[in-house]
Amino acid sequence: MSLIVSLKNIVKRYTRGKQSVEVLHALNLEVPQGEFLALMGPSGSGKTTLLNLIGGLDRPTEGEVTVAGQRIDRLSGGALAKWRARHVGFVFQFYNLMPMLTAERNIELPLLLTPLSRAARRKNVQAALEIVGLADRARHKPSELSGGQQQRVAIARALVADPTLLVCDEPTGDLDRTTADEILGLLQTLNRQQHKTVIVVTHDQKAADFASRQLHVDKGTLTDAASLA
Repeated sequence: MSLIVSLKNIVKRYTRGKQSVEVLHALNLEVPQGEFLALMGPSGSGKTTLLNLIGGLDRPTEGEVTVAGQRIDRLSGGALAKWRARHVGFVFQFYNLMPMLTAERNIELPLLLTPLSRAARRKNVQAALEIVGLADRARHKPSELSGGQQQRVAIARALVADPTLLVCDEPTGDLDRTTADEILGLLQTLNRQQHKTVIVVTHDQKAADFASRQLHVDKGTLTDAASLA
């Protein structure tokens, strides 16, 4: 099976004043196509930094980041933005929906950067709404939706351009247990039926249990969850 993500000898440092803080230490990671991977770890462990490197939101200080066959650590800012729009769907803890736009308009936003016609955009939006079970909420604004429905809209927005992978940062952190399980079940279905590669950052073991593989990020290094059992 081909690899979607390959990270080699990744080091990430941040400068705070005169101090240099190393967040990730010579880290290596491979994610096969079609995997549902959960990255677990306490706050400050480096898991969100790792997710941001995979999604092209940040660059490593050292090492190679290859995603969907592209060395994204070598891309210019403009080329990286175009690459992200084509290959990565982002889902965050706090939905990030535009409050004045309807669900369908929020979902359409990523497509405005593509050459698709208005009719084609509408067709893609409708398909994404149906996948997340919200076809009957297309004209509702975020304030008219529950937290779980808003996150479904956010997932539909992430899916609408048919990205290579979904990267999700604490996607259920703002939801109750029942709603969280529904959202995680949806991600699991997208992985199993739509064959989407899904990477989720979470500190919640119950959330991680939906994934097909779990890795723990601790003090900037990776550990297989099975070795901790």
